[in-house]
Amino acid sequence: MDFEDTPEERAFRKECRTFLDVHATRLEDVQVRYTRAYPTDEMIARARSWQAVKAEHRFAAITWPEKWGGRGGKPIHQLIYRQEERDYDVPRGVYELTMGMCLPTLMAYADEATLQRYLPAGISGQEIWCQLFSEPGGGTDLAGLRTKATRQRDGWLIKGQKIWTSRANIADFGLILTRTDPKVPKHRGLTAFYLDMRSPGITIRTIQQISGDHSFCEVFFDDVYVPDTQRLGEVGEGWRVGMTTLMHERLALSDIVGPHVEDLLDTYEELVEMLGADQIPGSVRNTIAELYVRAQGVKFTEYRVMTSLSRNATPGPEATICKIVNAIKLQEIATLGAEMAGMAGMISDPDFALKSGWFQEAFMYAPGKRVAGGTDEILRNVIAERVLGLPPEPRLDKGIPFDEVRTSTSR
Repeated sequence: MDFEDTPEERAFRKECRTFLDVHATRLEDVQVRYTRAYPTDEMIARARSWQAVKAEHRFAAITWPEKWGGRGGKPIHQLIYRQEERDYDVPRGVYELTMGMCLPTLMAYADEATLQRYLPAGISGQEIWCQLFSEPGGGTDLAGLRTKATRQRDGWLIKGQKIWTSRANIADFGLILTRTDPKVPKHRGLTAFYLDMRSPGITIRTIQQISGDHSFCEVFFDDVYVPDTQRLGEVGEGWRVGMTTLMHERLALSDIVGPHVEDLLDTYEELVEMLGADQIPGSVRNTIAELYVRAQGVKFTEYRVMTSLSRNATPGPEATICKIVNAIKLQEIATLGAEMAGMAGMISDPDFALKSGWFQEAFMYAPGKRVAGGTDEILRNVIAERVLGLPPEPRLDKGIPFDEVRTSTSR
């Protein structure tokens, strides 16, 4: 593991800091640092503006080719920029799906004309994309989806329902995975498309969450027509397209937005000053220390990713490991932050709560981070099978045509 930047990486890091110092404000200089994690209308407007600024200075898609507004940089450069941006008050949570998952998938499968139409509008913040994968009753079994796409001359009619689709209510376009052939095993009968989210037959309903967020949506498709020119990959190869998207998703979600251990330390110091150190249970200090150790583990695991990227190697499962640890750590930080405030920990009003209610809000949305991008259990299976070499779990539906799965597995 190499902890030092190369001279070229050091120069790029300096360039990132110069850009951010000119166009953004450091968190330490922001009066109200603890802002809501979910996008409000104001945050969406700020995100559009910030995306345009990053695109103008070629920091919006560092690894993309220059002709699409990128720098032709390496993944290590993208990671360096992401590290530096963490220290600045910039809007997050709006374009991560667009830039981190949807458009990279489009680049992998779409033709030149399609890329000329959609990439510039995405990178500049003019258009937002969403990912239409999860379905009711599907749980973590993505290949078990039931939304159908039926051939109709030069196009397809899509009928079904998706759920937990982030930002569908503000998205202009979406990637969708459908079932086009139920007569083959489930992984082989899928096909991917992209579509206009304002197409006739699409109904979007937001889902109110306990945290106050309403950016998750359920989306209904009632014979929505999609031309075959909007198909990604070959018919029946949707699983491969979906895995391309999910590979990008787990890397993007490994860096979770929310309170950190440093925020617990700040809160602890405030409470000691207010109440005295003898009023704070020793278990609090022990828990903060344990969370700090885990945070350092994630930090150094990220260094392993950086070392691999710097050497032009393909990283292993580090992003999956970081995602699992970060999601659990966020939940524990939020819980401890609220508990440290005692009875006042029940107050979530940002005008009165400690740290503007940041811990309380995170307490509500943190459990969802252990589901988004792959549940803890699914990601542990990935690590068990691909890292530790353990045998895969038995699958009763293996090799069975999808339309026979229910009757075959219930015998």
